[in-house]
Amino acid sequence: MTKILNYLWRFWLLLLAFVLTTTIGIPVYLLSFNKKHYKYSYKFIRLWCFGMFYGMGFRYELIKLSEQEKDRNKEYVFISNHTSIMDIMLTCILFPHHPICFVGKKELVKIPIFGTIYKRVCVMVDRSSAKSRADVYRRCAEKMEEGNSIAIFPEGGVPDDTSVILDNFKDGAFMLSSKHNSPIAVYTFIGLKEMFPFENSKGYPGRVKVYFNGIIEPTDSPKDSKEEAYQVIKKTLTEHSI
Repeated sequence: MTKILNYLWRFWLLLLAFVLTTTIGIPVYLLSFNKKHYKYSYKFIRLWCFGMFYGMGFRYELIKLSEQEKDRNKEYVFISNHTSIMDIMLTCILFPHHPICFVGKKELVKIPIFGTIYKRVCVMVDRSSAKSRADVYRRCAEKMEEGNSIAIFPEGGVPDDTSVILDNFKDGAFMLSSKHNSPIAVYTFIGLKEMFPFENSKGYPGRVKVYFNGIIEPTDSPKDSKEEAYQVIKKTLTEHSI
């Protein structure tokens, strides 16, 4: 698309987000006051994600590289590479049977309307605060005890250098898995880095490829789990990137 069309497309994103947040966000906000109702909130959150993802012209294809199956009665730590804000919507769309709480940066609270809802349903972390980072484990454990799964992008953010295939992983997801005996479900997203980058003048609608890499069982060695997940995702990106 030309730059003008891209800017119009991004404006459509803002309009779409405003409409969906002000309508679907109301029941999410009201239900969030009762922790037992999060599974109902999650249905509305997924509806918002469907609206955002498909409304921007995206589709996805799920490709299984592992025969392992997720247990509906288990809580998981879901991880994937992180290249676009659309990663968040795609993650929710993929998991209808495992209500997900995201670990997200505190700065998003500043977004009008969205921020009010965001702080009710996500585990927020202030990356500049060691105390906040340490407290994430406790808050995530509470969410999992309530029957929710946790989604973490272990890169911790999107690298400024677009030539980086996969940034170094932080320890959080793997420490959480080890401490609370939760399996890690590993996915690789391919396509969104080009289709919806953070540079507003670039991007295009299209079909995203989602690779399910398998499940890593919890171990007493988060370092080993982190290395295994990193190598699996990097290999998938190297072999299948568009």
